[in-house]
Amino acid sequence: MNSGKYVFAQLLHFIDRYEFEKCVSKYNGDFRTREFNCWNQFIQLFFGQLTSRNSLRDICTCLKAHKNKLYHLGIKSHVNQSTLSRANESRDWRIYADFGQYLIDLVRPLYATNPVPNVNVRNEVFALDSTTISLSLKLFSWAPGKYSRGAIKIHTLLDLRGNIPSFILVTDGKYHDSNILDELLVSPGAIYIMDKAYIDFAALYNMNESGAFFISRAKTTMNYKVIESNFNIDPTSGLRSDKTIILNGYKSSKLYPEPLRLVEYYDEEKDILLSFLSNNDILSALEIAKLYQKRWQIEIFFKWVKQNLTIKTLWGHSENAVNIHVWVAISTYLIVAYLKHTLKSNLSIYEIMQILGISAFDKTPLKELINECQINQNVNEQWDLFN
Repeated sequence: MNSGKYVFAQLLHFIDRYEFEKCVSKYNGDFRTREFNCWNQFIQLFFGQLTSRNSLRDICTCLKAHKNKLYHLGIKSHVNQSTLSRANESRDWRIYADFGQYLIDLVRPLYATNPVPNVNVRNEVFALDSTTISLSLKLFSWAPGKYSRGAIKIHTLLDLRGNIPSFILVTDGKYHDSNILDELLVSPGAIYIMDKAYIDFAALYNMNESGAFFISRAKTTMNYKVIESNFNIDPTSGLRSDKTIILNGYKSSKLYPEPLRLVEYYDEEKDILLSFLSNNDILSALEIAKLYQKRWQIEIFFKWVKQNLTIKTLWGHSENAVNIHVWVAISTYLIVAYLKHTLKSNLSIYEIMQILGISAFDKTPLKELINECQINQNVNEQWDLFN
C-alpha cells in the first residue's frame, strides 16, 4: 500500500481535497491566482506544522532544499517567503476555518464512544477554556491585551471523549472568557465544565433552559441561601457538603431564578477546599467533583498544542494571517487524530505527530511505520515490567 511514496504524500491522501475546494469556492479564494492556489498554500503550511518549522522562511527554505522531491511529496512547487506571506495576509481565513470545522465534524464522531476516564457517564462531556498568546502590541495593534501589551486568546471547547476540539474562536486578549458562552450552540443533555471565569448567570440560565448541564467553580463572593442539604456523604472521599441553594443577590437572583447545586470537595493533595456550582441533580456529588478534575485535560491540550504545533511563534501579523495560522494548526491536529483512528493505533496523537514529523521524507508505508513504532513501544513496556 502506497509503496514508494513519501510519508507526507501518503498523509495527504487522508485529506479530502474535494471538501477543501468547496470551502475555497464558497469564498472565491482562488480568484486571480495562477499556480499558488489555496490548496498549495494549505499543504505548505500543513508541512510547516507537521515538521515544526518556526517561520515562513523556514518552510520555504526547507522545501527549496528538497525541490527535486516536491512533486512526489504532493507539493506543486516551492515559493519564496514573500509569496507565502502575501497569501496569508490576503486570502480569506474563513476558508481554513470552514475546512477545520469540516474536520471537526468528521473526526469527533469517531471518538464519540471513548470513555471519560474514571467517570461513568453517557452524556457528551466538554471542557471550556481559553489560552493566551502574548504578542507585541506594535506589530499586532489589532489585538490589545492586558497591561499595555498585545495578546490573542484561543477559546476552545474540548470534547473529553478523545480530546477533540469541537469549537474554536480566536479573539484579542481583552475579550472576556464568559462572552464565549453567548457564541456556543449548546447540545441538550451535554455537560459543560468550566472555571469561575465563566460565571455569567444569564448565559448559564440560557444553558439550563436549553437542557444542558454545567459544572463550574463557584466564586467565593457568591451570595446565596441554602434551602436543602444532603448529609448522606462520605467525608473520606473528600466531599465536605452537597447543598441545594438559591441566589440571594438582587441582580443574580433575577438572572438565575432557579435552584442550583453547590458541592464542596477537599483536595488533600493541594490542601484546598473547592466549591463547584452545577445545575445537575442527577449525578452524585463525587461524580461532579471527579468530572471537574477532567477539566485539566484542556490545559494539557493547550500545553501540547503550544509545544508540538507551531503556534507560539505566529507566521504573520494581521488578524487574517493569525486566524489562518491557528486553523491550520488545529487542522493538523485533527488530521493526525483521523489517521490514528483509521490505522487503529494505540499510540497517542502526540506520539504519532512526532513520528510523522521526522519521517516526512521517508518512503515507509504509513501503516507499517506506525505499527512498527507501536510494537517497539509494547516491547519496551514489557521489558520494563520484567526489570
